[in-house]
Formats: sequence, structure tokens, C-alpha cells
Amino acid sequence: MTVVNKLTRLLNITYPIIQGGMGNISDPNLAAAISNAGGLGTIGVGDLPINEAVYKVTEMLKQTSNPCCVNIPIAVHPNVSHIVQQMINLKVPVVSLSAGNPAPFISLLQQHKIIVICVIATVRQAKKAEKAGADIIVCEGYEAAGINAKNESTTMTLIPQVVQQVNIPVVAAGGIADGKGLAAALALGASGVQMGTRFIATKEAPYHKIYKQAIIQATDESTVIVGRRYNRIRRLIRSEYASKLLEIENKNDDPAIFFKQTTENYHKIGAFDGDIKNGFINGGQIAGLIEDCPSVYDLLETMTADAKQILKQSLEKLE
Repeated sequence: MTVVNKLTRLLNITYPIIQGGMGNISDPNLAAAISNAGGLGTIGVGDLPINEAVYKVTEMLKQTSNPCCVNIPIAVHPNVSHIVQQMINLKVPVVSLSAGNPAPFISLLQQHKIIVICVIATVRQAKKAEKAGADIIVCEGYEAAGINAKNESTTMTLIPQVVQQVNIPVVAAGGIADGKGLAAALALGASGVQMGTRFIATKEAPYHKIYKQAIIQATDESTVIVGRRYNRIRRLIRSEYASKLLEIENKNDDPAIFFKQTTENYHKIGAFDGDIKNGFINGGQIAGLIEDCPSVYDLLETMTADAKQILKQSLEKLE
């Protein structure tokens, strides 16, 4: 089921659905599967060494001829200028910039015909990104998994305010996992959605069955925020390791201790090894709604069909 709007036309994709970056646990097979199914698959470079990031992106590009994306967290990667140049060299069609000031990189990327997405968490950031030349804005609410903004604005409140202030396509992120969420985002004025947690529980995702089951078995109370004390806010699935992080946070004024225990190495231990005693797993609040593990194609097709039906029925109820 094809959706035609300003986002899908600009990205040349079938469904208005983008994969979130997922940092160092990004997987080229999953990203390519999402692009091949008609969404926009994404590799997040996190703080990966240049050669590892290039390998992952190259593998994604080998597996799909459809549009795909690379997420670069500006304040996280130790050599942003180099990684940006590598993405230009690889002719990546779309680059997503997050966690920092995107302005120095937007024009450079666009000179090489790369579409630029900017991930923001406030109206102020959205306006600045548009002024700097961004093609698309991803507006992420506090419901989302992983690292979150300090202002704690929710998707439901943030999206309509951003849409009111910018003219470029806006994508809703945080708290979306099904057709109802897609329909809600579209009703709020967004042109599409970005998801991370929902893609963990898919057949193509390479993550440990313990991680997938934690998502599928989650309730509305299964996530926890760590790092508020240090202004490094991250949303995790509750686990023994997450409890350990909270204990560290409650007892230590030194942020270095906490930061050392929340590196991407511990993320990999949880996500790939399924060892949630010695590593953490990210998860958004929407995990409580996820109950199955479909293929990527079935997920995108079902979400879009359900969203269309929901919007149609909602209009009929107003008559």
C-alpha cells in the first residue's frame, strides 16, 4: 500500500516510515531490509571507529538499491568531519544529523546531492535546523528509547508546535509502533514517523531473543530513565543492569563513573549477548504495546493499511 506525500516523494520511499539510528547496535541487514520493504533503513554510526562505520554502511548499500540513511550523532562521534566525508565518498543518499549543531554540515552534504534530516527536540531547534537548510526534521519526543533531550517534551505536544513553525516535512519520533501511532502523527501534521523500538522485535533484527522478548513482554511501566543527575538522559528497559545504573546515579556525584558504565560496549552486551546483568537494552515507552515479531515488510504494510483505515473511519464518525 503506497503512501504519496511530501516526505515519501522527497525520499522516494513507499511508506512514510524511517528507522531510528540505534547507535552502535545498528545492523546493515536490518537497515537494508527496511529500505527494501519500502521504508528508509538507517545505520547509526554512534561512536564507532571510522573503519567499522564504513563497513556497516557499505554492507547496507550492497544489500539495497533503494534509498537508505546514515545517522551521525554530532556530539557523540569523535571525528565527525571525517565520518561526514566518508559518507560523501560512499554516496549515501540520506544523512540524519542528531545530538549537536548540524549547521556546519548541511550545505556540504547537500552539495553532493545528499538529503539532510535533522533530529530535534524543541521548536527552537526545529526553526534553527530549517534556517540552516535541513530538508526534513525528525521531531523526537521524550517517550523514545535511548538518549533523550533534557526538556522532556512529549511527542503529542511537540509535533503540532513544530509543524506550526516550519515549512519542511516533519517526522514524528517517540512512542510509535503501529498504525494508530502513524495515524496520530499524520493527524498532528507530521508527514511520517521514525521508529526504533518497534524494529527491534522484527524477524530481520539480529538482536538476542532475550532483548526481543523483553520488548514483547513489556508493559507500560517497563522502561526507566537513567542519567538525569548528570544531564545524560537515557531510556532503558528495566533490568538488573538498569537497576545497577540507578544505584550508581543515586550514590555518586562523579558523572565519570556513570558514563563509564553506559558506553556503547555495555549496550552491545545487552542487545547482542542478551546479558542484561552486565549490559543494558534501550526501549521506548511504546514497548508495552508491542506483542509480536513480524517481518519488516509485514510491519510496514500493516501499519500503513491500518493508519489509512483509522483515519478514514475517524472522518466518517465526524459526519
